[in-house]
Amino acid sequence: MEVVLIIVAFVIFIIAATGLKIIRPWQKGLVERLGKYQRTADAGLTLIIPFMERLIKIDMREQVVDVPPQSVITKDNVVVEVDAVVYYEVTDPVKVTYNVANFYAAATKLAQTNLRNLVGDLALDESLTSREVINTKLRQILDDATDKWGTKVTRVELQRIEPPVDVTDAMHRQMKAERDRRAMILEAEGQKRSAVLRAEGEAEAIKKVADANKYEKLTVAKGEAEAVETVYNAIHNGRPTNDLIAIKYLEALQKIADGKATKIFLPFEASGVLGSVAGVGELLKEKVIPESSEK
Repeated sequence: MEVVLIIVAFVIFIIAATGLKIIRPWQKGLVERLGKYQRTADAGLTLIIPFMERLIKIDMREQVVDVPPQSVITKDNVVVEVDAVVYYEVTDPVKVTYNVANFYAAATKLAQTNLRNLVGDLALDESLTSREVINTKLRQILDDATDKWGTKVTRVELQRIEPPVDVTDAMHRQMKAERDRRAMILEAEGQKRSAVLRAEGEAEAIKKVADANKYEKLTVAKGEAEAVETVYNAIHNGRPTNDLIAIKYLEALQKIADGKATKIFLPFEASGVLGSVAGVGELLKEKVIPESSEK
C-alpha cells in the first residue's frame, strides 16, 4: 500500500511539474485552455493546468525577414536583380499568432510584390540613386499592411540593385568618359590660370620698371631745374660780378645742353651776361695773343 501511495505521489508531482513554465524576459506567453485563448503571461514562472492548457511562447525581439532576389523590369525596360531586408518587431502577440498563419512567408511575399511595383515605376538611373526613397516607401507600405498582424516594420534596407552585365559595362565606360572629360577641363583651366598669372606678373614687372625709370628721370630733371633756378636767382638777387656770372651761366648751359643740344634759347636777361662773356673772351684774346707772338 505504501508503495502505491509513493508511486501516486510521484506521478502527481510529475504532472504538477509539467504545469510549471518559465517565460524568458524577451517572450510573452499565450495560454490556451481546451483550444481557446485564455490569457497572456508575462516573463517569469507561470503555472498552467496540465493536459487542459497549452502555453505558446512569442518572441518579442526585433526580427529580420530576408527578401530573396527577384528580377524587376524598370521604367526604361531594363531588367535588374533586386533584394531587400525587412526588420520588424511584434507589438501584439495575440494578433501575430491568430491573425496570420505564417507571418514570415506573408511578409516576404508582401515585400517582394511592393518592391517590384516601386522599382518598376522608376528608370534605371533613378532606381540606383533613390535607395532611401524606395526604403521609406516600402517601409510605410509594409507597416500599414502588417498592422493588423500585430507587428511593426521598423526599417527596410535594399541590399543590391544589379543591372545586366552589358548595361553595367556601358555605365562603367560612361563614367570613365565623364571623369576623363572633367580631368581635361580641370587641366585646361589650370593651364589658363597659369598663363594669366604669368602674364599678370610680367605686366606688373614692366610697370614697376617703367615707374622706376620715370621716377629717375623726374628726379634728374627736378635737380637740373633746381640748379638752373639757383643760378638764375643768384644772377638777379645776388648781383655778383660779370665774370662770376658768366662762368656760372656757362656751367648751367653746359648741364642743360648735355653735349646733345644744337640750339639753346636764352632769356632776354641773359644778354648782359653774354656781353660779359664776350668781354672776358676779348680780354683773354688780348693777353694770350701778344704773349704767344713774343715767343
